[in-house]
Amino acid sequence: MTESLKANYEVCEEIGRGRFGIVFRCVSLISGESFAVKSIDKRIISAGDSLDSQCLFNEPKILTLVSPHPNIIHLHHLYEDDSHLHMVLDLCPPSRDLYNLIIDNGQFSEALARPILTQLVQALAHIHSLGVVHRDIKPENILFDSKNSVKLTDFGSADVAPEVMRGVVGTPVFQSVSPAAKDLLRKMLCKDVSRRLSAEQDIHGSQVDAEFLKFLIWYLLMI
Repeated sequence: MTESLKANYEVCEEIGRGRFGIVFRCVSLISGESFAVKSIDKRIISAGDSLDSQCLFNEPKILTLVSPHPNIIHLHHLYEDDSHLHMVLDLCPPSRDLYNLIIDNGQFSEALARPILTQLVQALAHIHSLGVVHRDIKPENILFDSKNSVKLTDFGSADVAPEVMRGVVGTPVFQSVSPAAKDLLRKMLCKDVSRRLSAEQDIHGSQVDAEFLKFLIWYLLMI
């Protein structure tokens, strides 16, 4: 761990592990508050695919651009040394993600799915309004904090859309989706989010996020 990180945080136990790094719980030496620190091994990235390298080094820049938002994981501090990149992020309770919630609950009722999808759509509307495309919307990347608020995470595959595109988020969501899913999405969209995602509005984004959202709605309601 870089000395500047250790000067501000006590790094504690490992809480997660991925292809390029490890996530630890850490505690602020000033406030005593707990956070997650995502430590990425730059040597592994540099030796691998150049696209992986570009995406993962873009993640802190993307998080800085889209923060703050109540439904997006917040980047608090960034530290870097010769071998690692360390991102201090919001800490969510272990195993509190949508994947594990699906495993525990099976098929979702509309009442259970509505608040989750509402918050996710609000997060997507926000990043799309800034020209950012997440590109990896999946249950494992939808976390819940201690108050059960949705936190969209893992912007390692995210990118800034090259241009403004019309209707790519709103309309494709409704294609090839069951009537129940269509009805739920219509009901859950508040006026502001509905306006942003409307096919009549110029919005930033990519159809890929809409497709991920479409299948997520289907998966929650139909499994």
